[in-house]
Amino acid sequence: MIFKKNTIIIRNLGITYWKNIFDSMNVFTDIRNNNTLDEIWFVEHYPIFTQGQIEYNKKEQYIKKIPVVHSNRGGKITYHAPGQQIVYFLLDLKRLKINIKTLLFLMETVILETLYKFSIYANNKKKNPGIYVKNKKICSIALRIKRGCCLHGFALNISINLKPFTYIHPCGDSNIIMTKMDIYNKNATICTVYKVLIEQIELFFNCHCIVIS
Repeated sequence: MIFKKNTIIIRNLGITYWKNIFDSMNVFTDIRNNNTLDEIWFVEHYPIFTQGQIEYNKKEQYIKKIPVVHSNRGGKITYHAPGQQIVYFLLDLKRLKINIKTLLFLMETVILETLYKFSIYANNKKKNPGIYVKNKKICSIALRIKRGCCLHGFALNISINLKPFTYIHPCGDSNIIMTKMDIYNKNATICTVYKVLIEQIELFFNCHCIVIS
């Protein structure tokens, strides 16, 4: 699957509050035009539970003193914290001439190949979006499409504390058990995985990435 080469801005935003990034990417998507370059944002969030549009409980504001917020992405509840690499894709799908199915395929391929580079053998599941290692979920994927453009993306567990995932049913499924990369490879860190993810994005999205730290 080959697409015309394009330029994508990569922003490494470090550790920041979820609300700041949520507001920024929605504004970016609302005001962008046909000449706006696509961007991909790498970020870690301070501890927070986010609920997707499928599962939203207004009454639940905290779980074990961790904030619970509503997001406009797809999916149900999940957890974010340092040690989890979140990658937000802000792409003009109309300009790229790809649909949501192709976008998900490319994202999953980037994740699977990145894990493979760390000798972690993973797979996807057709009925349960995300990436799994030995039937445990290592990466969650959720998107939103507005005016032919996407926002949100995936959350890859690298060295995150997994305990808060046990306070919820991740992605609304009581059978899901979460896992992380450094269980299988101690060389997997935010820094090492970040570099490989960019390489795989350039390869599979057939793009030229301009990295802005």
